[in-house]
Amino acid sequence: MSLALAALLGLALGSIPFGLLLTRAAGLGDVRRIGSGNIGATNVLRTGRKDLAAATLLLDGGKGAAAVLLAGAWLGPLAAPVAGVAAVVGHMFTPWLGFAGGKGVATGLGALIGAAWPVGLAACATWLAVAAVARISSLAALVSFAAAPLYAAALADRWTAAAAVAIAALVYVRHAGNIRRLRAGTEPRIGERR
Repeated sequence: MSLALAALLGLALGSIPFGLLLTRAAGLGDVRRIGSGNIGATNVLRTGRKDLAAATLLLDGGKGAAAVLLAGAWLGPLAAPVAGVAAVVGHMFTPWLGFAGGKGVATGLGALIGAAWPVGLAACATWLAVAAVARISSLAALVSFAAAPLYAAALADRWTAAAAVAIAALVYVRHAGNIRRLRAGTEPRIGERR
């Protein structure tokens, strides 16, 4: 029962579409109608509003961390990773948006920070390093989530490692189109409009 409640908590928090809410509140309309059509920070950046993109990044990461921390405090340590994975699912398949959503990067990183902050920070550092060199957000995400289970195995427990594997799998599934464009050399760089 506690794991089911953790999953519901994670899904509820993860499904809050902060990117869409912020861009609408700023009078920019529906962020799903520009760029990739996603509700995450990378697509919000394509509106030209770095402040809104930063706020989306923090809020999307925050809901992942909050799901893990609240579930751990209320329902026990085994509930925490379940809530983190569920928050990523909720963000990717938001019921309020017809089960569409974002790609889970910020929410996944937030969940990892909430579950085991050294793991989350190592994954964030990997994202930043790859993004700084390649200037491609999707590549940075793919590399950081591929590394996250390794970081979790070295720095945390098996449940965090299992959650990192599950989150990485979800992120890779949602980045299938990006992977095709990376292979073709057509993936846009950070800040480019499509």
